[in-house]
Amino acid sequence: MPLPIAFCERMNALLGAEAGDFFASLDRPRAHGLRLNALRCAPQDNPAHRYFSLEPVPWCPDGYYYPSTDKPGKHPLYEAGLYYIQEPSAMAVGALAAPQPGEWVLDLCAAPGGKTSHLAQTAGFVLANEIHPARAKVLAQTVERMGLVNVAVTNEGPERLAKRLPEAFDCVVVDAPCSGEGMFRKDMGAADEWDPDAPSRCADRQDTILAQAAELVRPGGRLVYSTCTFAPEENEGTVSRFLAQHPGFHIRPAAGYPWFSPGRPDWVEGAGEELRDCLRLWPHKLRGEGHFCAVLVREGEGPRMQPPLQRTEPLPPPAATFWADVFPGIAAPESAVYGDRVWLYPSAQPALDGLKVVRAGVEAGTLKKGRFEPAHALALACDPRTACRRLALRADEQAAVRYLCGETLPTQGENGWTLVCADGFALGWGKAVDGVVKNHYPKGLRKTPRLLCIE
Repeated sequence: MPLPIAFCERMNALLGAEAGDFFASLDRPRAHGLRLNALRCAPQDNPAHRYFSLEPVPWCPDGYYYPSTDKPGKHPLYEAGLYYIQEPSAMAVGALAAPQPGEWVLDLCAAPGGKTSHLAQTAGFVLANEIHPARAKVLAQTVERMGLVNVAVTNEGPERLAKRLPEAFDCVVVDAPCSGEGMFRKDMGAADEWDPDAPSRCADRQDTILAQAAELVRPGGRLVYSTCTFAPEENEGTVSRFLAQHPGFHIRPAAGYPWFSPGRPDWVEGAGEELRDCLRLWPHKLRGEGHFCAVLVREGEGPRMQPPLQRTEPLPPPAATFWADVFPGIAAPESAVYGDRVWLYPSAQPALDGLKVVRAGVEAGTLKKGRFEPAHALALACDPRTACRRLALRADEQAAVRYLCGETLPTQGENGWTLVCADGFALGWGKAVDGVVKNHYPKGLRKTPRLLCIE
């Protein structure tokens, strides 16, 4: 593949005898990966195993390689949020962050949402932030599709979050904007856009972001820094400068990852040997793209600062009536109403007043003149087994494709709001009326048959 000359010269100088293997790896086909959504079901029970040829990614228990001939992104199970298409090396970030139950996690540069969806599987609460508005909307769509109930999405600069939520997080993940050299094989556009000054420009921005991120970490908490580039000034260099300016942090060695290589302090002038505890993922040493990770721990110990929690109230009457009809026997959750929209929140979500919130909790639906219309997000977030009316489809049959394309479907079930499911997992809502399920799959998400593949 054609690569920038200045990039090749620098990598030849850094890698020496390894450079030939490195450049040869960039000419080989890239690895394709997906990560199963453990919030939907146990990974071993995920129906994706029946439709695709999956091979485990060794550093991520929920991660799998799939052959390029498979098309999981065009399958109904993708729309049901059973998995996320993710580059295998990128899965290392969530694995290293390793959120524990009850922890609060901030994904500071979160779009398009792969790492957020990984972190949310075990964390108590995740604040997913993206500074670019258009990308924040994509992030919110990922959170919805994956059925994440413990995530809020904001569109803020890190400095505003640091002022609003200082020391509020057990773990802060910074997958920093970078020069993208590790994506050259995956995205030729990244190579075309690269220039020799890109690493230094990105390093300046990374220094600022990391300094602001540090203010959000509680004593004893951790700051996980990652990039998808090879440039030392953006990797070991950024970490070295951060440690020099923040002596209250140290690098935590990551054991149990034999596929990864140690950091290279010898590539950064004046860097300390502790930078060997950083991790590099090289495309010529594993099946994945280039990546860099470091786990930085704040010294001390103490609880996170506890901001006020989101206030909730009982469901408004039309929504409560819907809930009792569709989910009988399940206690109605607390909610918050903004205008005509009803939202459900996790039990431990901070109040986000004063911040630009794109999505908080799960949108339950809309109040419309004395009635309630459920939101698509509620279908994807609920446990389908709790719904009293379900239209059971197979993910490999045309009826599932027809539903995703917006068509009505026949039913023998009783009238009322009905959860349309593929292989037992929710695709969305329909409303059964006299033997027909009227389609309520969102118009903006509807497909055409050529964009779906069930073979």
